[in-house]
Amino acid sequence: MFKKNLVAASILAATSLLLTGGCAATNTGKVDYSKMTPEALAEYLTLESGSFDLDQPTQEGTTARSRVVQDDLQKACSLKKGQELDDQTRAKIMADAAASIKYPAGGFKLGDWKRGRELAWSGFGFRLGNNPDNHKTREVGANCYNCHQIATDRTGGTLGTVLTGYGKLRGNSEDMLKYTYEVIYNPHTYYACTIMPRSGTKNILSQKDILDIMAYLFDPNSPVNK
Repeated sequence: MFKKNLVAASILAATSLLLTGGCAATNTGKVDYSKMTPEALAEYLTLESGSFDLDQPTQEGTTARSRVVQDDLQKACSLKKGQELDDQTRAKIMADAAASIKYPAGGFKLGDWKRGRELAWSGFGFRLGNNPDNHKTREVGANCYNCHQIATDRTGGTLGTVLTGYGKLRGNSEDMLKYTYEVIYNPHTYYACTIMPRSGTKNILSQKDILDIMAYLFDPNSPVNK
């Protein structure tokens, strides 16, 4: 089960934004950091100190500030040390995730595995800073290899399940195709508080993107299944 406290969540989110004011941990004399709890300090450095450009526009049409404000799922999954996710909360998270899924009108027709291969490898998209990612000049990647080993011709991460031989081992039944689509679209449908992104629900990937990635996982001609 994935756990994170507010301090970690705030600092992690903050470090992904543009640092504009030098060292964020510098005591200006106006705020006595020594009297602040870790949670309050993280909140102050992230949202109030002016050290980060929270007004920077994002690719999704909002501002950087919106990225450091937790939604309901993130709040529910931000457990402190020693806390466990209760069954009622877990069930609600999974139900809400399932309700967020939009299925392709034409069914689960596998797309282009070669494009899916490149999407699975690419980590491009949604980055801010002095040179923000331009989605008009390059399509957003799925970044699957950051956490998963998928095909043996490329080196993947070790945080997620090994997916090598995915289609060969699991088959391509309608139930398996549906499950795979749902996990990519919103993995909290099955794994509450997972660290895997909600790529469909958060509009990171389109339905076509997901079907192309699924083709990479299932197509017998894909290097995944060689």
